[in-house]
Amino acid sequence: MIRLLCAAALTAFPLVALATEVAPCPVLPPIAQETDRMGVHGLALYGEPALPSDFKAFPYVNANAPKGGSVRLAGFGSFDNLNPFILKGEAADNLSLLFDTLLTPSEDEALSEYGLLAETVDLPADRSWVAFTLRDAARFNDGSPVRASDVVWTFNTLKNRGNPYYRSYYADVTHAEALSERKVKFIFKGPGNRELPLIIGQLPVLSEASWKDRDFSATTLTAVVGSGPYRIKDVQQGRSIVYERRADYWGKELPVNIGRYNFDQIRIDYYRDENVMMEAFKAGDVDFRAERVARLWATGYDFPAVQDGRVVKEEIRHQNPQGMQGFIFNTRRDVFRDVRVRKALAWLLDFEWMNANLFHGQYTRSTSYFSNSELASRGTPKCAELDLLTPLKDKLLPEIFTTPFALPVTKGDGNIREQLMQSNELLKAAGYTLKNGVMTNSTTGQPLAFEVLMVDSAMERVVQPYLRNLERLGIKARIRMVDSAQYQARINAHDFDMIAGGLAQSLSPGNEQLSYWGSAMADEPGSMNLAGIKDPAVDSLVQSIITAPDRARLVAAVRALDRVLLAGWYVVPNWHLSSYRVAYWNRFGHPANPARYSLGWPDNWWVDPVKASAFEKR
Repeated sequence: MIRLLCAAALTAFPLVALATEVAPCPVLPPIAQETDRMGVHGLALYGEPALPSDFKAFPYVNANAPKGGSVRLAGFGSFDNLNPFILKGEAADNLSLLFDTLLTPSEDEALSEYGLLAETVDLPADRSWVAFTLRDAARFNDGSPVRASDVVWTFNTLKNRGNPYYRSYYADVTHAEALSERKVKFIFKGPGNRELPLIIGQLPVLSEASWKDRDFSATTLTAVVGSGPYRIKDVQQGRSIVYERRADYWGKELPVNIGRYNFDQIRIDYYRDENVMMEAFKAGDVDFRAERVARLWATGYDFPAVQDGRVVKEEIRHQNPQGMQGFIFNTRRDVFRDVRVRKALAWLLDFEWMNANLFHGQYTRSTSYFSNSELASRGTPKCAELDLLTPLKDKLLPEIFTTPFALPVTKGDGNIREQLMQSNELLKAAGYTLKNGVMTNSTTGQPLAFEVLMVDSAMERVVQPYLRNLERLGIKARIRMVDSAQYQARINAHDFDMIAGGLAQSLSPGNEQLSYWGSAMADEPGSMNLAGIKDPAVDSLVQSIITAPDRARLVAAVRALDRVLLAGWYVVPNWHLSSYRVAYWNRFGHPANPARYSLGWPDNWWVDPVKASAFEKR
């Protein structure tokens, strides 16, 4: 293996010094003895859920939130499909409002779920299967009862005909069977996959009868029958969709739903331009905006409605892991197969200059795929992490064991001479030379060139400074802007060189990591393995995450995976923010103590009658 850090880089960008004294490894807790859980009200990944069986409402909602009113939201691009469970087409936003799941998660716990469609859950000590007893009152929005046969049909349909993601997500479930009209059982390939019962708890249940003589894999503008709190009131293809709250919703009095789903109507209008979307918000045609652009947050809200209080501008802190946002390399492309090339390109992003000049100093550089959480790797691997990594040593880069991951830190003045030198050395080692001002492959004679596929014009000002830095080293990169339909089709087909994107993470990573990084998903159309990673070491560590018997061992496995992903330079790491930036017209209320891991919009917000009355009088 070639060592990627040369002496020049270590001199220019010194890394954190290693401690001279090695602390003893903490003693991991003994693996807890599992017990059968029969007829319980909820499940947790480890131990028991925090709330008792007789809880009245989630602690992060306003149980007395008033019902009523409407909200207008903005969607970007277009849509041509009301079935969110397939790969084809562009699904409309917020379709999850139509569907209930067997269990529903707490937004205040790392991974606990409580009964929604399911009244009780049975889980044996070895977690080799899980069974759910459905509530007798559960009804689809056409009035028909939700039964175990619907659950079985939904599972089989999603796994066999739905988005390829489901095949990966449910890969370790052998089959589902209806034990009675209201009881359904899922059998797993074997014990040890702690997350599988909770994954199955997230299953949205569809009506089998409503799909008779219909092709599930085809796009549709006919609403899919669900059992959730909303139904579709109106659809204008590609232009707007309107949801209305069901007065006859069967589950409105359940503890998991108290204080939630308060708006009578939710309207989403679609815009094809981000600037037009912002102007619509300023004009009052859009009620709520979660701001993604730091420049706009700093300078774009100086308009009369903000100044006189009609629009509220608010930052709400959260404790969510921030995942890894970045410029993602498609390693299926020959140009990005060599890790030295990927690192050389990553080294040329000048975050300090961008943060000062583009982002008004609002962001923190991401140095982990699990930023803003205890799951992020730090220093060099020790103890339980080392136990996982050492058996894979012959498959790993040596620096994973010896050198903490670090990114260059510049003065922010645009001078990246040392980075250019370092990148040039890496590219020389990978077989590239600078010829007539163009970085060229010495063997093939091909220039080092690629395109960045984009759909959001607002990101262009962010990508361009990076491309200018690449150009200084003779690397030819350009932006390819496409519409949302073409963009999604090319992402599904993995037909891109580089994209600006990322993958969200939770506090309890698990089976979804197979789809993010697993070799089996690299060539699967529509998979979330955007980088095309095929690495047996990654596959092994993902399995260690899935089978981790307790929290301490899960954290160790996630940190070990983080190190291997970072060393692979599959992205040019970007940045993150540990708060939600939201602006909204001052007619709404939200919980005083919001959930730690969710904004709760629009589920936990409401129209405040007092504010709305005052607002109307202005």
